[in-house]
Amino acid sequence: MTVSDETARTTPALQLNVIGGRSRPAGDGRTLDVVCPSDGAVFAAIARSGAADIDAAVTAARAAFEGPWGRFTAVERGRLLSRLGGAIAARVDELGALESQDTGKPLSQGRADMVATARYFEFYGTSADKLHGETIPFLNGYTVAVVRDPHGVTGHIVPWNYPAQIFGRSVGASLACGNACVVKPAEDAGLSLLRIAELALDVGFPDGALNVVSGLGEEAGAALAGHPGIDFLSFTGSPEVGALVQAAAGRNHIGCTLELGGKSPQLVFADADLDAALPVLVKAIVQNGGQTCSAGSRVLIERRIYDEVVEALVPRFSEVRAGPHHMDLDLGPMVNAAQKRRVEAFAARARRAGVPALAEGTIVDGAPAGGFYVAPVLFGPVPRANELASEEVFGPVLSLMPFDDEGDGVRLANGTPYGLVAGVWTRDAARSMRVARAMRCGQVFVNGYGAGGGIELPFGGVKKSGHGREKGFEALYEFSASKTIVLNHG
Repeated sequence: MTVSDETARTTPALQLNVIGGRSRPAGDGRTLDVVCPSDGAVFAAIARSGAADIDAAVTAARAAFEGPWGRFTAVERGRLLSRLGGAIAARVDELGALESQDTGKPLSQGRADMVATARYFEFYGTSADKLHGETIPFLNGYTVAVVRDPHGVTGHIVPWNYPAQIFGRSVGASLACGNACVVKPAEDAGLSLLRIAELALDVGFPDGALNVVSGLGEEAGAALAGHPGIDFLSFTGSPEVGALVQAAAGRNHIGCTLELGGKSPQLVFADADLDAALPVLVKAIVQNGGQTCSAGSRVLIERRIYDEVVEALVPRFSEVRAGPHHMDLDLGPMVNAAQKRRVEAFAARARRAGVPALAEGTIVDGAPAGGFYVAPVLFGPVPRANELASEEVFGPVLSLMPFDDEGDGVRLANGTPYGLVAGVWTRDAARSMRVARAMRCGQVFVNGYGAGGGIELPFGGVKKSGHGREKGFEALYEFSASKTIVLNHG
């Protein structure tokens, strides 16, 4: 995304911020061009907001929390969230096409993202009045109650790979708890969030309950992370930026959830059902062009079936096709030129190091020359010391690695700085549970990988993948705080 010289008053396709119930340009009128990854062409503009715009949004959120929004009951909050989910569901084609054009992902994936986003708001709409407290047996003459209170104003920094879904899982949970939200979308993909913020006003959210402010990470994002009026932060992105966000939260003595990516393994044992596993192994790295925190980027294969799996995977991988989002192929382009260069550099270094490239997908004929396309590539066997074995590529690059036995497979799976998701393929029920329990990560799938968005399933990582949990009911505990009330009644 590049900075435009146009002002907010003259840019024809400007999507405005939503602050305090109003559509507003950046205070100084600056804008950013929105580029379609499929052809590299500018098709819209967003506000290039700064610290003053973030401050206005935090002020509006505080007024809502201490005013109208803070007086809503849990039932009333839930009804509004459900209405917003319904409004998104009614516009799946419109919003999905917008998400697809903005991110480059195939149309069907854009629509699927909107179906999942609607489901997040429906889920948290029906959960808002079920965040119950508890009583604790204590001394005679005392009653002790533990209740859940909202933090107040929460900040949400949303990445470009799944903007609508990640917005839904964090903002939905936060609003359900009674917080007011300030959201900073990624500058490369924020149009859907700005549109959903408008829908929130349409269905009746009070002014300031939900604010969305676009801009650059180092400007608007840094201002949000460090704002003293924020009571809790949610960030999804790179470990490097996550460390900065956590440091900013620490300076203001507030909590945060961080989801920072992964190098997720799928362990394929000799007794696995390969007919079931093979298509999933390919899809888990190809979906969204591999630009997925939980992408199954390492396939660890028991050595005695390694050659068999390679022989079966190569033709499947060779059939993968990349092309413009509107062609709805297996994958689209990378989100921007920098991401394209990053992925290509990983593949080039692997080739120079002598890592065998076993198969490569294709970029379809006629793909626009200005698009950010990368042909998917399958490498193997990848040496354990090679960067492809431990570093997150965030692109359609799949590493195959053999292991000797169960213990070796577990050590190899856990042998990266990350710990987000893992997959285990085996018909041995006892082994599946042993290995799942041994994985150092936040989610483990047995004989599958991913689960339709996993709205109900707590999600998050350990180690360099971050901390805290989003999705599912557990997210409501992240976006609220316990308060103990001790009543001495004699």
